[in-house]
Amino acid sequence: MRNQLLFFLLWTISLTAQVVEKDLIPLSWTVHPLGKNDKMKATVPGTIHTDLLANHRIPDPFLQSHENEVQWIENEDWVYETTFSLTSRELQNAHVELVFEGLDTFARVFLNGQSILEANNMFRTWRVDVKSFVKAQNQLKIHFKSAVQQTNALAQKVPYPLPDDNRVFARKAPYQFGWDWGPRLVTCGIWKPVKLQFWNEVRIQHVFYEQKLVSTENAEIVVKVALESAAAMTLDLLINNQKRSVAVKKGTSIIDFPLTIAQPKLWWCNGLGAPHLYTFPVILQQNGKVIEQRELKLGIRTLELVQEVDAQGKSFYFKLNGKPVFMKGSNIIPPDSFVPRVTEAQWINLVENARLSHQNMLRVWGGGVYADDAFYTACDEKGILVWQDFMFACAMYPGDETFLQSVEHEVEDQVKRLQNHPSIAIWCGNNESDEGWHNWGWQKKYKYTTQDSTRIWNDYKELFHQRILQTLKKLLPQNENRYWPSSPAIGWGRKESLRQGDSHYWGVWWGKEPFEKYSEKVGRFMSEYGFQAMPSMQTLRYLSDGEPLSLMSKALRHHQKHPTGFATIDEYMQRDFWVPADIEKYQYVSQLLQARGMKIAIEAHRLAKPYCMGSLYWQLNDCWPVTSWSSLDYQGHWKASHYQIKESFAPVFLAVTQNETGISIQGNTDTLEEKKGKLTVRLIDFSGVELWSASKECVLEVEKNTTLMPIPFTAFPEFVKEKSVLLIEFSSHHKKTAVYHYFVKPKELQLEKPTINVKIIGETLQEISSNKLAKNVFLQAEGHFFDDNFFDVIPGIPRIIKTDRPTDTVKIRSLFDTMP
Repeated sequence: MRNQLLFFLLWTISLTAQVVEKDLIPLSWTVHPLGKNDKMKATVPGTIHTDLLANHRIPDPFLQSHENEVQWIENEDWVYETTFSLTSRELQNAHVELVFEGLDTFARVFLNGQSILEANNMFRTWRVDVKSFVKAQNQLKIHFKSAVQQTNALAQKVPYPLPDDNRVFARKAPYQFGWDWGPRLVTCGIWKPVKLQFWNEVRIQHVFYEQKLVSTENAEIVVKVALESAAAMTLDLLINNQKRSVAVKKGTSIIDFPLTIAQPKLWWCNGLGAPHLYTFPVILQQNGKVIEQRELKLGIRTLELVQEVDAQGKSFYFKLNGKPVFMKGSNIIPPDSFVPRVTEAQWINLVENARLSHQNMLRVWGGGVYADDAFYTACDEKGILVWQDFMFACAMYPGDETFLQSVEHEVEDQVKRLQNHPSIAIWCGNNESDEGWHNWGWQKKYKYTTQDSTRIWNDYKELFHQRILQTLKKLLPQNENRYWPSSPAIGWGRKESLRQGDSHYWGVWWGKEPFEKYSEKVGRFMSEYGFQAMPSMQTLRYLSDGEPLSLMSKALRHHQKHPTGFATIDEYMQRDFWVPADIEKYQYVSQLLQARGMKIAIEAHRLAKPYCMGSLYWQLNDCWPVTSWSSLDYQGHWKASHYQIKESFAPVFLAVTQNETGISIQGNTDTLEEKKGKLTVRLIDFSGVELWSASKECVLEVEKNTTLMPIPFTAFPEFVKEKSVLLIEFSSHHKKTAVYHYFVKPKELQLEKPTINVKIIGETLQEISSNKLAKNVFLQAEGHFFDDNFFDVIPGIPRIIKTDRPTDTVKIRSLFDTMP
């Protein structure tokens, strides 16, 4: 009996010595308005809007114009409740912590009737030791105060208004308050998991690493393990099958664990090589028993942001593993207005769609949320570098110490969460706040005195040039602390914006300048530019929810958040295309218009290499069904622009520039080595007759753009520009890259009605051919994805298209169908 009791005690001690987490998400949660006994079932993680929708209390705000009918929600306070049980064994632990990974936003937490936490930042992780509050049966209640009411009250304490909207007083996703592509849905709720953590003598707080040296022979790294201990003790630490005895003090100790990786495999971005990752178990032991275990994934790579003064201004480019890399990518926004309902698969699919279109960088834009762990893991695994904004956008912010300290904690939490990802390329303070202050007329709009302006600007500098920077310096090794205070560095209306730093160029769209201006307005790193297009017809039918669709339908107009959006699309469409009155044809041409703009922009940026070393278009995705700048619509359909981006960002780059006397074929390669091959150029009329051809051996260089073949118009036989196309092909090692060049705008083409044939040649392969030039052939089969679309078919040169699964029912449209 005595031995059995001793065994039981040792078994209990062994269990309680471990660090254990308990997830409170599977629990049954309820929610109700404060002061009303109207309880509804709630989903956690979730939001109040999605809970009300699930309980049939509101219409879907994504459909028709129902957004207007749910605005009352933002002014209410809401209470979430649940109960949970603890075993006697769990109660024996010395430390019991409640961990909230995401409370949105102004939340007061009660445990068994005791107030244990006042939260005010949705981007922070909140930990509370509740050992003295917990018992066998527990009630957890979270009171969310209206963010609108709270921010309005905070604004009253400042003697002047701050641009843009009182939202700036909350550390809350800015886009919830509405944007020119998104709805106003100011939500609240438990948007990330709630957990209990049990521990006793010691636990792991954080695992990170510092890369000291990288060569072809060895990589020297130091794994750093932050341990929290209740007392001084000696422990064993095992990393990558290497064991060390370590002494820790009471409180927090950081243990350095050097590792050498022989002949390291480097992490490369998409298009340059494999994104190799190493996985190391990190095991904490005491007296031979495992206390806690983590997993550290890392990529061995060097990354520099190079800014050097040159004859044109100052460079701005990234050097990966010693190689200058032209960054090709886009800006992302949250994939939904209600982020908790975005699945890991959706985050991963976002990255995969970027990879498939030859992108190597994504910018997590500062007006949304820090992305899910699954997103960054996918970027690591697929070789996509991340430009990471902190969540500040298009506004000025308060400078009181409470706000600044909240931001410091937020930065610390997010950097510790993300710093081990090799995909993280740069940390950026904000989106367009510096530009807004200097170029958008805020001082005049808000009638600031000189004293007001001085204080607001000083608060800005304290936040973005001091506090965030100093926090990063504490957390990151010097070789990983790449910080950029504001994107862009200088506004697009000033010449200097094209000579240094990154640029947001909005002369096209906002300035109504023609697409051709992209060729003149090229900066050192183009981090924003773009043009709108309508989503797919499937998405338009979804948002209309049975309402008849037309260009003037209420649902369609409501899902255009830019004040002059459709008028701007109309104006550009009249310049380059025929403008259809039919909704389906108009939707199709709007996508062709966007694709044309992106083609001209990206070609201008890549032609300027190495002066320009980055092209990140606005924007990759949507947060709801909408007409916007995205290349992927809300339901994930590829717009015509995404297919064009896939072509324009291809590793082998070919482009044609044209003037009054002739054309010039130019190109480069974004691979690690130059490419030797054969360039073939063919002039073909729209009936498929070859009028002229030429070929030559040539070399595509890595570091700069090269003129491959200048051709004066006098070299061609007599031809009709409106009825001819130039087919340019580069062949190297049995791989072929082809581009098409038209001599006039689409609306000036003299197209004839094509007869387009579809021939099934394999389970998922289809051959598309035509008797006349078929311009911008759009294949559509409900629920099917085609690996190419909106393509051109020249008679005698069929296209082979792959779909994701067999289909023998394909609807076809071409540009001819939109002619008047």
